[in-house]
Amino acid sequence: MSTVSLRFDPAAVRYGPDGLVPAIVQDRADGGVLMVAWMDAEALVATLDTGEVHFHSRSRGRLWRKGETSGNVLRLVGLALDCDSDAILVTADPAGPTCHRGTRSCFDPEDARGAHGTAAPAASQGFTWLEILWSTIASRAAERPQGSYTTRLLDGGVDVAGRKVTEEATEVLLAAKNDETAQAAGDDRTTSRERLAEETADLLFHALVLLAERDVDPRAVLEVLRARHGRPARP
Repeated sequence: MSTVSLRFDPAAVRYGPDGLVPAIVQDRADGGVLMVAWMDAEALVATLDTGEVHFHSRSRGRLWRKGETSGNVLRLVGLALDCDSDAILVTADPAGPTCHRGTRSCFDPEDARGAHGTAAPAASQGFTWLEILWSTIASRAAERPQGSYTTRLLDGGVDVAGRKVTEEATEVLLAAKNDETAQAAGDDRTTSRERLAEETADLLFHALVLLAERDVDPRAVLEVLRARHGRPARP
């Protein structure tokens, strides 16, 4: 039995008179909506049992496993009911474009496909998860729990949090230089690339903590980036 099965109660679903319930599929990476389809009890059970998302095809009148022909399956991550229990939110990892047109989402325009009708690379990098990190940091700033590393940084003020940002920025540069050296030498870059990702993660975290210490929402930073993006390029 999957962990999703343990957390989700199929008996709580309120199906319509036709025995169906709408299912909205959301990409785990960024929360983007990929498609909307219908589930009946059989499709829900098959989804929970196999870990791959199934629907009820109204046009064919039968159970339908997403990707059974194309191979672009939806790997189940989670299920949730709305407040009335008459709609299901399906969180999934897509194994390729979701739409039959070759686009990532059924809501993407036709020209979102790549060359030769193949799916264009997904633009998402999963930045939505940073909302969770910021929520945790903001909670630490408000509650200041003892023993928390974030609390120690916040209590230290600008000097402590800011010093960590400077240190981590230097570590990012060193990691990038080491990766550059490995690339120039033709060496395996697995370790150096992982190190660069780790150091960048530390930098992002400490930069967010510094914003929290100064009571500046990341939204303000994004607004600056958005405004700059719209400016004409410098000559």
